[in-house]
Amino acid sequence: MPLVQVSLRRGKSAEYHQALFDGVYRAMRETFDVPEDDRFMTITEHDASTFDVSPTYCGVERSDEAVIIRITANNTRDLAQKKAFYLRIVEHLQANPGVRPEDVFINLVEVPPENWSLGHGIAQYAPQPD
Repeated sequence: MPLVQVSLRRGKSAEYHQALFDGVYRAMRETFDVPEDDRFMTITEHDASTFDVSPTYCGVERSDEAVIIRITANNTRDLAQKKAFYLRIVEHLQANPGVRPEDVFINLVEVPPENWSLGHGIAQYAPQPD
């Protein structure tokens, strides 16, 4: 049940946004065992004054086209899955819509399963009483 939140500079097309959604979703399906139709994603665009990304942190040369991707997900994946996930996101977004690998910033926030309510005010993933 990942929740994906994408932030980027204002001015991209609806097609660009859809390519971001599709690329991240494909990576989740391929590496994170996310079920089909488990798709909860938002994009927020920012003016230059509200989007500040280091152009050189950790030796990575980022441009103004940087995309920040924050994924909140259950704490159930191992390190190998996480590394494969990050790489697949970059590969998909480089292919379409053409984001430079250096401009893909990913933050994975892991939470226990009971931290989700998917509707009706019910904690669907919480352990159920016997």
